[in-house]
Amino acid sequence: MIGKIIKGIAGFYYVHVPHKGIFECKARGIFRKENIKPLIGDNVEIAILDEEHKKGNIETILDRKNQLERPTVANIDQAVIVFAVAYPEPNYNLLDRFLVMIEEKGIEAIICFNKIDILTKEQVGSIKAIYEKTGYKVFATSSIEERGIEALKDALYDKTTVFAGPSGVGKSSILNLIQSEILLETGIVSDKIGRGKHTTRHADLICFHENSYVVDTPGFSSLDIDHLSEEDIKLYFKEFSRYEPYCKFKGCNHLNEPICGIKDAVKDGDISASRYTSYKQLIDELKDIRRW
Repeated sequence: MIGKIIKGIAGFYYVHVPHKGIFECKARGIFRKENIKPLIGDNVEIAILDEEHKKGNIETILDRKNQLERPTVANIDQAVIVFAVAYPEPNYNLLDRFLVMIEEKGIEAIICFNKIDILTKEQVGSIKAIYEKTGYKVFATSSIEERGIEALKDALYDKTTVFAGPSGVGKSSILNLIQSEILLETGIVSDKIGRGKHTTRHADLICFHENSYVVDTPGFSSLDIDHLSEEDIKLYFKEFSRYEPYCKFKGCNHLNEPICGIKDAVKDGDISASRYTSYKQLIDELKDIRRW
């Protein structure tokens, strides 16, 4: 049987086989000898030892199409990056870092702005507008009022989706509305520091529909970019590609060069000023890292 590892505990791996259920499995000894560690999200072939009690062995780990390090999850189809529209205030530079990380992995990104019940429709619209020009799918939700949840859920069917974002933005609350298999612990935002506490401490896949999986992740406060190049950063701001043909110089860095299609697009409002500011900040950070 072919299934997907959804959890690993103390050498046991729990494999979900569509239409059959979850099997408790051990990995074959050859994996240890070859220093191969099964990962959450791995698609595996299992041998059934006891079908009544759902016991088996992992015989083969199928090829991985990708792998995330934080959290350690394999075969991700897409990532939903969740930020709150308020409380805590959205940190656009951090959101753009998440997008760069996801672009680097070749994973489709979806943006979700939660807690829209706090702001007016116009205020929410102005926040969404920053990213609607990028080409990413943008959803607006309220886990309190259960608004926008079904539209987001429709985008998750037949996919393995990782939810990411800083703590306190409502990832676990959204996932509790999307699925009913596991009740995830939710946290509150500290009035003193304006951030949430980390309520998710490990990553398990949750099957909410046959062949549809979601995974919550620990909240991140920073994402390192020191392994990237300036060319990488340009590539991962994917809306830039539409306007680069209008740059005068091949290899334009979109900073101090004259006749730059990107800077013109920012002036015209076709690229958001916030995104361009994030781009410049990331480039400056990389230059500082290289100097050190």
